[in-house]
Amino acid sequence: MLAPGFAGASASGQLFAASGVLRKDVLAALRREQKELQDALFEGSRVQRKLCAPRELRRGPIEMAGEMFAVRQLSGDFFKLMDLGSSVGFAIGDIAGKGIAAGMWLAHLVALAQAHLEREPELSVAMAGVNRSLCGLVSEPPMAALLLGRLDLQTGELCYCNAGQPDALLLRRRGATETLRAGGPMLGAVPHAAFETGCATLGLGDTLVACTDGAVECRNARDDEFGATRLAAAAAAAGGTASQILFSTLGAVLDFANGRPLADDLTLLVLHRRSS
Repeated sequence: MLAPGFAGASASGQLFAASGVLRKDVLAALRREQKELQDALFEGSRVQRKLCAPRELRRGPIEMAGEMFAVRQLSGDFFKLMDLGSSVGFAIGDIAGKGIAAGMWLAHLVALAQAHLEREPELSVAMAGVNRSLCGLVSEPPMAALLLGRLDLQTGELCYCNAGQPDALLLRRRGATETLRAGGPMLGAVPHAAFETGCATLGLGDTLVACTDGAVECRNARDDEFGATRLAAAAAAAGGTASQILFSTLGAVLDFANGRPLADDLTLLVLHRRSS
């Protein structure tokens, strides 16, 4: 017969061992759940990139390229390039917030932008339609910034409407830079907000650069802001195709951050009309 003290020690040891096994099981289950969540977020990010496809579009003398970087698993930024027959269309947007909450709205905003841009030739009307659709949702809609544009393949006529995005920059072949400001307020707040269409001409060798605020508001270790002036200079110095200009400019933004983590999603869109 075991002594009372020895029996108690044996029971405690068994309980401790069982507790250790339980903790290992719990940790293993948590790791499995974490991996499943990471896999789901990764798959969600892949779906977002498919929704934003194509990343490049070439029609006649016009080249278009876009890219987005998410600071979390899912992006609240998006872009869309569209073949509209005699013209090409584009959209670049930024949904308020970050991560899953903003990312869940991306598919809806991409679909709204594409639908209204494809069926409505007047961009101010198209933007107003996107805004009404967003404001008319039963659930509380997010605030969103959006730039819609259409470019005539033959004449280079560029029509655009900007709702709260950073001003797009038109870089002329001979070095001048024009700022495209026409538009209206951010979407999702005022159901009957008015918008204005702006027009310009993308001449031979000219480049249009549009971005979300994650690019111009990127900061370095000294807390300096990248800004529109540096963005224009980086794009102008790049040269080459729309894709080359895009990635050279993105590289300039990331080099400026110099390892400092991005504070916001970053999306960049480039349209270039070849000089020949």
